[in-house]
Amino acid sequence: MIDPRELLAIKRDGGALSAAQSAELLDAYTQGEVADYHAAVLLTSIFIHGMTDEELAGWTRGMIGTGRTLSFETDRPKVDKHSTGGVGDKVSLPLAPALAACGCAVPMISGRGLGHTGGTLDKLEAIPGLRTEFEAEELQALLDSAGFFIAAQTSDLVPADKLLYALRDVTGLVASPPLISSSILSKKLAEGLDALVLDVKVGSGSFLTNQEMASEVTRRMHVIASDFDLPMTIFRTSMKAPLGRAVGHSLEVAESLDCLRGGGPEDLRELVVRLGGELLRLSGQAEGGGEGQARIAAALDGGGALAAFQAGVEAQGGDVTALESASALPSAPDRDELCATESGHMSFTDCAAIGRAVGALGGGRTHLGDEIDMGVGLVFTKGQGDPVEAGEPVCVIHHRGGVGLEEARALLSSATEATDSAEVEPLVLDG
Repeated sequence: MIDPRELLAIKRDGGALSAAQSAELLDAYTQGEVADYHAAVLLTSIFIHGMTDEELAGWTRGMIGTGRTLSFETDRPKVDKHSTGGVGDKVSLPLAPALAACGCAVPMISGRGLGHTGGTLDKLEAIPGLRTEFEAEELQALLDSAGFFIAAQTSDLVPADKLLYALRDVTGLVASPPLISSSILSKKLAEGLDALVLDVKVGSGSFLTNQEMASEVTRRMHVIASDFDLPMTIFRTSMKAPLGRAVGHSLEVAESLDCLRGGGPEDLRELVVRLGGELLRLSGQAEGGGEGQARIAAALDGGGALAAFQAGVEAQGGDVTALESASALPSAPDRDELCATESGHMSFTDCAAIGRAVGALGGGRTHLGDEIDMGVGLVFTKGQGDPVEAGEPVCVIHHRGGVGLEEARALLSSATEATDSAEVEPLVLDG
């Protein structure tokens, strides 16, 4: 059995672990041979001292090595997208089927919401009957049926990440660029991808609230992808305001369906088309990003993306008839309005508070086992920079019998204001 104290001392003193040392320690921790308190000391040392680029690549390989890697039989290029998370971020729901409609295979392993951001899996589960938990052996059939799936991390896919992320969460060690980078890419690399696009969100609605940390996370992920020879593009996108107009599980599914029908909010469509077009370019399905974007737009406008989404929902056990109308999805029965107190232009001052407002209504969780009310949420009638008059509604609150309404209103009031400026930050900051 490994004695972790020697390896902990290396990181405690600011040294670097070799690839072999990382692999040995991570495997022992996954097997229960290293205690949580030892792992917490190691994570704290990494948080304080960081990792060299070479060390980070070895650490990521060690994480992947604690479980299985997926291998899918398909003649289509295997592509995926990952977001670092933000308020109202529902891009994966229309993007995965749009890519499938354009000839890609999309084996998307996604996560659940925790804190102020919603999780893709939780949103999908607002569709009655839909499953997101599968064994690895079931995933090939899902990919064959619809060209994509959106499913939870299997128990044997990078198990070290599951354990380490839970430990980072309870010890306040989430915001570490090397740990964020290795956590995200270890899972994506284990999918056996041909190309990957990452959406690194920056702003008050993201976990990366400043450009400096976002830049470091971006650089570290490029280091890892280069070590694995994975074609990858990273976009940094603004999260100063919610993405789209809807925040809340059923409401975001309904908005995603609008996008899949060729409509929906402009910012949501912009990201779906931009990220999807780049994946088509990276995977050789389009000669350039412009051609790729045109193909994604055509899949949204022509019905191909919607048909692929319906096939994916059916393959994962969901009720396809529930997609025909938003009223067929879970819905909160009560409505309340938040009105502007002054005239000016709509401004979001604390996007994270908007996510917490949904949580106060019952639409979020503070622990992974918490139940979620799929029907509650928010629909903004005004976006960033839009003109607004005093007394005019800016947000419709969907609630259930007033549960959490007072707290949600207070959070929303602190997160929005009317200003003199109509300036809006570009959605895509670079990439």
